[in-house]
Amino acid sequence: MSAGLPYRLIATDLDGTLLGSDDSISRRTRDALAAATAAGAAHIVVTGRAAPWTRHILDDLGYRGLAVCAQGAQVYDAGEHRLLTSVTLDRQLAGVALAKIEAEVGPLFLAASRDGLDGEVLVGPGYAVTGKLPATPFTDAADLWSAPLNKIYIQHPELSDDELADAARRAAGGFVTVAMAGAGIVELLPLGLSKATGLSIAARRLGLKAADTIAFGDMPNDLPMFAWSSYGVAMAGAHEELKAVADEVTSSNDEDGIAVVLERLLASS
Repeated sequence: MSAGLPYRLIATDLDGTLLGSDDSISRRTRDALAAATAAGAAHIVVTGRAAPWTRHILDDLGYRGLAVCAQGAQVYDAGEHRLLTSVTLDRQLAGVALAKIEAEVGPLFLAASRDGLDGEVLVGPGYAVTGKLPATPFTDAADLWSAPLNKIYIQHPELSDDELADAARRAAGGFVTVAMAGAGIVELLPLGLSKATGLSIAARRLGLKAADTIAFGDMPNDLPMFAWSSYGVAMAGAHEELKAVADEVTSSNDEDGIAVVLERLLASS
């Protein structure tokens, strides 16, 4: 264990967890993370965002370590601005998965994240973009499959996110991993991929293990990371599914929930 902290690795989700609702990281949370790393712990950001939509946040934080991006598909070295690993979606399997889901629930609205440090997000007709991520519209479905992808996003005109994710798992769970990452964000990923996959790779590079890890998150896509980690902390605004398995529920992301826990751990060590 690190001196002054019972965990040697702090894994934090970004949206709804490390970031406030204004997409900033508070001074108190920055200070708590700095104190934890000064005490010998490593901090790894673990996010559903692909690397192109994570880089600027890490740069602003002065973050030089490893980050797990794209739901575990990418391990990104923030200090060197390069991808260390990148797993792409089998486009043939993804096409089969989409056909099976649409056979079950009807037509879907689609978007996709292209692989690479400069990969675009392609957005099809009807798909409602959440947040401020830049997106490139497409109208020809062939454009969706013309370059390697790390994920496909799906939306449905009537089903809730939970209903759509459940239906997608039933119809296509043998072809892709289905993750629910936030409001309006249901994703199809390479089969077997999760935040835990990427986090375990990044941790191994640092010589650390699941037993060393405390994880913070807010959505069902954080479930595998909680299952892998020694201790899971859900934010106050977290999805009920994640709260149900968390070891602790802390304050909200706008009330410095990460800092509340880290300050307590540092004070009691």
